[in-house]
Amino acid sequence: MAKVSVTPDHYVLCTYDAVRIGELINQAATLVGFGADEPIIVEVDETTPLLRVNVVSADPVTLDVEGGAFEDPRIPRHLGDQTVLANVGGPLFRAWDMRLPSFADAPAEAKLTLAQRAAWDVYTVGRCARVGLPAQRQRRLYSFRNRHGFTDATDRVFEHLWTAESLGWSDIVIACGETVASRA
Repeated sequence: MAKVSVTPDHYVLCTYDAVRIGELINQAATLVGFGADEPIIVEVDETTPLLRVNVVSADPVTLDVEGGAFEDPRIPRHLGDQTVLANVGGPLFRAWDMRLPSFADAPAEAKLTLAQRAAWDVYTVGRCARVGLPAQRQRRLYSFRNRHGFTDATDRVFEHLWTAESLGWSDIVIACGETVASRA
């Protein structure tokens, strides 16, 4: 299990539990492949109901979490175990990828185009599905189509990214190029 540090340790606006968040992220990190001594820093902003989880750093892994990303969709301002697992798996896989030589050319998350982010998300969340983390395939397909077009070629590229075992940044760029070419 990774060494997860969650801040803040006390929540005012939400009934979140930092210890439980740490346990869930540990569970996801173990499934992704992080080792027991791996530090993971999680900074939660409970003041925003938005859902984004950004990888601030890959070494040490640092996640910036908007509070809504951990909220149970059925009970506002309450922690949802499945929601945490669903929303941290992809970012943990992105952090994993960022450490690989095959992703050395990948831009920082803030510099990714919407199409690149959607393609990388499909690749990471497809791996989440294979290790047992919540994945929401149809949601990812719809998001991917919104960024890459509603074509048969786009669906083929999605399937390739979703099922791929090992890709590099150049493969993500090529995938994005294929969808552009199919719309031309």
